[in-house]
Amino acid sequence: MAQDLWSKPEDNNNNLGTGWDNSSLQQQDGGNYGWQPQNNYQQNGYGFQNGGNMQNGFGFQSQNMDPFAQNGAFGAAQAAESLSTYIGKTFLWMFGGLLLTFIVAFGMVSSGMTFQMLYRGGTAILVGVTIAELAVVIIMSARIRKISPTGAAVCFLIYAALTGVTFSMYFYLFDLDVLIYAFGATALFFGGMAAASLIFKMELSSIRPYLFGGLIFLIVFGILSMIFNLGAFNTMVCYIGIAIFLAYTAYDTAKIKQNYYYYQGNADLLKKASIFSALELYLDFVNLFLYILRLLGRNRK
Repeated sequence: MAQDLWSKPEDNNNNLGTGWDNSSLQQQDGGNYGWQPQNNYQQNGYGFQNGGNMQNGFGFQSQNMDPFAQNGAFGAAQAAESLSTYIGKTFLWMFGGLLLTFIVAFGMVSSGMTFQMLYRGGTAILVGVTIAELAVVIIMSARIRKISPTGAAVCFLIYAALTGVTFSMYFYLFDLDVLIYAFGATALFFGGMAAASLIFKMELSSIRPYLFGGLIFLIVFGILSMIFNLGAFNTMVCYIGIAIFLAYTAYDTAKIKQNYYYYQGNADLLKKASIFSALELYLDFVNLFLYILRLLGRNRK
């Protein structure tokens, strides 16, 4: 039985007490958010095939659950925009978040605010900003059924701005040329993987457990590295982190198309799905950049 992310908890038999199942939005390593709609479609080489006589999230029988048919999963109304337009807007949201992060980071460095922040207790401020980032994500996930598309967009931009505060510190930790090389490499790898996912219509739902396992590994290694001297393994972990977030880039890009067909009958849900997809892609880019930066920084030393 399919489950709608925005349905009430009592509408689903396998919820976790909040109306979310184990595929809903959840934080993973402070980075990627495994938010994915539960749909009734069995995926094939073209994306989806007819799911037959199944129940949808509202408990109604549907004889034709093919998303390429005229009716979408959330009603008979078709999306007002094409799939290509929807994908383009999702990536524009992601690029907008990255641009805001850069503007905040550069502005803080140029104004001397980052230096003052580091001089007067950078660790405590960094912890406070991290807690604020987590709070934004918790608010978004907890109010996903009630938050408006505008509210979701504001939360996303707040998160991007807070990330800019932490990123401003990297201007003091790494040389400018290293930052530029890392950003260029990230843009190249990210763009190539996202394009490959769209062009070859990748079906990557089966790799989700492996991606989550990889994130758990990165979390555990990060905790252990704060207790023990694991510097000899840092280079290897950087390569693993790059591979994981490249795979996540392809995975999250493929989900944009799934969201479009699943929510095309409801304009508000479709807009929110676009913003959450942009957040996931934003986090893929940021984490990929950080691992490439660590790798280049170590090699430079």
